[in-house]
Amino acid sequence: MDRQEIAAAVRTERLALAEWAEGLDAAGWATPSLCAAWAVREVLAHLTWTTRVTVPTLFREAVRARGSFDRMEERMARERAAAFTPAELVAQLRESADSTRRTPGSGPMDPLMDLVVHAQDVARPVGRPYRSPAGSVLASLAHVAADRFMGGPKRVAGLALEATDAAWSAGTGRLVRGPAEDLLLVAAGRPAGLAGLDGPGVAVLAGRLRPS
Repeated sequence: MDRQEIAAAVRTERLALAEWAEGLDAAGWATPSLCAAWAVREVLAHLTWTTRVTVPTLFREAVRARGSFDRMEERMARERAAAFTPAELVAQLRESADSTRRTPGSGPMDPLMDLVVHAQDVARPVGRPYRSPAGSVLASLAHVAADRFMGGPKRVAGLALEATDAAWSAGTGRLVRGPAEDLLLVAAGRPAGLAGLDGPGVAVLAGRLRPS
């Protein structure tokens, strides 16, 4: 994807996810997501601050989190989720659809990948299906599989990934086959994607996704 295609895909995802979130009831918003630290509400709150956070804010929050990026993200999402109602968070996600701003230090693909992965983080536990366009899923999969910050290369090392619903494959080694969406989830560290996969490499992946 070039930058224009990425921007268009991000816009599509934000609007579609906002529409999906509008249909949630109170129980849905409170459901634990695939992100262990967050409920659905915190995940969606996180997706609203990526276009709003500034460098000074990021620096201040990093100091508060004693340099831990994960701790910083977790705290900011919880605080934002507490500060706004679900309706306000949906409105903010929709308002950000055309924004090209992104978290300082992130790359052009990061907002799209974040949306595609987090959409499944909330949709699967709630039990209300959400489908991102195939092109966005494949672009996000290729991005995560090669992104050291996300830990993708370490998870998929020595494995041959093959999508069964698209013409996509990557890597060499023990075969792991399945829908691109499930391959994306495991590359991003979500054990929930394992159920949709098969092949001799699945056991290797499962071992790498176990909590240490």
